[in-house]
Amino acid sequence: MSTEHTMSGGGSPSDRPLGRGRSKGLTILVTIVTLGIWTLVWSYQNGEELKKYRNDGLGGAIYLILTFIFAPITMFMMADEVGKLYIDDGQPAPITALWGLWILLPIIGLFVWYIKIQNCLNDFWESKGAAPAAGL
Repeated sequence: MSTEHTMSGGGSPSDRPLGRGRSKGLTILVTIVTLGIWTLVWSYQNGEELKKYRNDGLGGAIYLILTFIFAPITMFMMADEVGKLYIDDGQPAPITALWGLWILLPIIGLFVWYIKIQNCLNDFWESKGAAPAAGL
């Protein structure tokens, strides 16, 4: 692993802004109730947190646009960034861009992908000291 890639976060880990854990059940519920509109907010929030922590990546605004225009690309891009989050921290990536292929299994694939990626994010943020996800 190159030094440049591991240092992409800039500064010591304690100096970086942590993301927050999100309730998987509550997010799924709100997404269903809003007929999918909540996915735009979720993509923005997670994209922004990833960029701020890693000092690299697409960021919230780009994820918002990508999700609005062509949502399936978000599944590949976000999974890739979450994997890099772990790699930057010297850990094996629990998820890769290939997880975006879950889009090929309608409905169920979306749930499988979302639960996996949110588990990875929650686990990472909690390992750095963020509060556990509250809610459902």
